[in-house]
Amino acid sequence: MTWSETFELLGPALQETVWMVGLASLFTAIGGLVIGVLFVLTERGGLLPVPRLNAVLGLIVNLGRSVPFLILMVAIMPFTRLVVGTSIGTEAAIVPLTVGAIPFFARIVETALREVPADVVAATIAMGATRREIVGKVLLREALPGLISGFTITIIAIIGYSAMAGTVGGGGLGALAVIYGYQRFETNVMIATVVVLVLLVQLIQMIGDLLARRLSHR
Repeated sequence: MTWSETFELLGPALQETVWMVGLASLFTAIGGLVIGVLFVLTERGGLLPVPRLNAVLGLIVNLGRSVPFLILMVAIMPFTRLVVGTSIGTEAAIVPLTVGAIPFFARIVETALREVPADVVAATIAMGATRREIVGKVLLREALPGLISGFTITIIAIIGYSAMAGTVGGGGLGALAVIYGYQRFETNVMIATVVVLVLLVQLIQMIGDLLARRLSHR
């Protein structure tokens, strides 16, 4: 296969990967942020202490992080079919990518929120702020650089997951590398796929670092 033919395959595969990773990252940001905030609020001594709910959330997140992504993707195929109507293809891959990444990001959110100085929160409580104001204007705002850095790591992890999804019909660069690079021994395709993945990760890391630095000096 020539390099020209390789690039013709690479374009659509890259678009599929960006689509998968973009949507999965969006859903992960929402789900992980909600669960991470709930972790901090519902713990003993938190702003809304509900220890039993905290324990259940912790159990669910730990279970989600314990299962390797390939096994998770196969195990939740019935759920994936229920959500998108199929278990094969780009749209189908978004479901396990999101399910696999939410527990990972939730723990990052929890860690970032715990790094907010307790005296800052205490001062806000003393001024009569509501729980919503404390979460939105103190916890999330103060932890924003850490959240951005953690979300950058999460997106890069989702890119890795998306490549694994390609081995079982998930589409994107992973499927291209497996079908052409591995099964058909097309070295050009394998090299091009690896280079694009490396560049994609470098670009996301650079943007994430830049945003985190700017927000930490605001």
